[in-house]
Amino acid sequence: MSTSFSTQHESVFRAPARVNLLGEHTDYSGGYVLPIAIPYYTEVKIADGDSRHYLFRSHQFAGVAEGGWKDLQERRHAWSDYPVGVLHELVKLGISPPPFVIDVSGNVPLGAGLSSSASIEVASCLAILHRSGKTMTDAEIALLCQRAENIFVQSPCGIMDQFVVTAAKEGHALLLQTRDLTYDLVPVTSGALAELRIVACNSLVKHSIAAGDYGSRRKGVETGQQVLRERFPGLRDLGDAALEQLEQCADQMPEDAYKRCRHVISENGRVMAAREALLAGDAKRFGELMLDSHVSQRDDFECSCEEIDFLVETAMTLQGCVGARLTGGGFGGCTVNLVRKEDVDTFTASIKDAYQQRFDIQPEVYVCDAVDGAVKLAAKERA
Repeated sequence: MSTSFSTQHESVFRAPARVNLLGEHTDYSGGYVLPIAIPYYTEVKIADGDSRHYLFRSHQFAGVAEGGWKDLQERRHAWSDYPVGVLHELVKLGISPPPFVIDVSGNVPLGAGLSSSASIEVASCLAILHRSGKTMTDAEIALLCQRAENIFVQSPCGIMDQFVVTAAKEGHALLLQTRDLTYDLVPVTSGALAELRIVACNSLVKHSIAAGDYGSRRKGVETGQQVLRERFPGLRDLGDAALEQLEQCADQMPEDAYKRCRHVISENGRVMAAREALLAGDAKRFGELMLDSHVSQRDDFECSCEEIDFLVETAMTLQGCVGARLTGGGFGGCTVNLVRKEDVDTFTASIKDAYQQRFDIQPEVYVCDAVDGAVKLAAKERA
C-alpha cells in the first residue's frame, strides 16, 4: 500500500505526560488522585490519507499499522495498538473518520511510569475527532481513551492518566474523584510551595508487571471491596470506606486483600489531607504525606522495589528535599520528589551519583512544572 499523503489538511495535537503527586492505585475503586501534567509531550500530526486507508506511523517506534478498517481489527502488541484502539472506540460511537495518516512523535520518557500511553491516546483522539469534524468533553475523551486501553490494548488501567492528560491546568494539580469524575484544580505554588520544584527520578528499571503483578494487586482490591460491600450494603466502593470498616472485615478477607484495601483507603485520606496542605502552602505537611504514601505502597500494596526504595531513602537525606515517593504503577519506574529550587542542581547530581554507585545505572532526572492538558497546536507552535 502507498504511504504517501497530502499535507493540505495537516493538523497537530499535543498531549503531555503526567506525574501523580498522591493517590496511587485508588483510581479503579472510586477513590481520589492528585496528578499534574508535566512538560514532556506526544505530538500527533494528522493529514489526508489514501482512499479508504488509515496509516499510523511513529518517529520513535518501528513498524506501522496500515490499511482499511477491516485490516485494523487485530491487536499487534505494538505501539500502534494505542491509537488504533482509540479509532475502534470512536467507530463504536458511530464516528467514521475519512482516510488519514497519523504521525506520532514526542519526548515522553518511555517505561518510566509517566503515562506515555495516555499521552498517545489522548493526542490521537483529539486528532481523529478533528479529522471527523466531531467534538467531545474532557470527560468523554478520557473515558474513551481508557476504554481503548482496557479493551483493545487489554491493559486494566484506571481513569487518572487519561483524565489529567486531557484536563490539566498550568500551575495546578487536578484533584479527581474517580467515581463520578468531578474534580478541583488546586494550585501547587501557594506559600512555601512556590519555593519548590517537582523532580522525577527514573530508576530505568521495570520489574515483572507484565507477568501479572499489577493485575493480582487489582484483584486483591476488588476482593476486599466486595467483602466490605457485603458487610456495609450502602458502601459503593473503597472511595466511601473508612479504615474502621476495613478492620471490622479483616478476618473475612485474605491478608493480601486486606493490605491492598488498607493502602487504598489510607491513600484516599492522604489525598484529601494533601489538598488542604496545598491550599495552605504547607510544603512540610505535603512532603510528610508523600513519604507516608511511599511506605504504604511499599508495605501494604507491595508495588515498590529495591531500586525505588533506595531512591526515596536517598532523596530524603539530601539537602532541600521535603518529600519523596514512588509514582505510577510501581515495580520500578519513577519517584517524584519535592525539592527547594536552590537545591535542585545539587540534588540531581547527588542522587544520580548515589544510584550509579549502588546499581551501576545512571538514572534520568526530570525537573517539572505543572502544565496544561492536551491542545491543538497553532502553526507557529509546531516543531
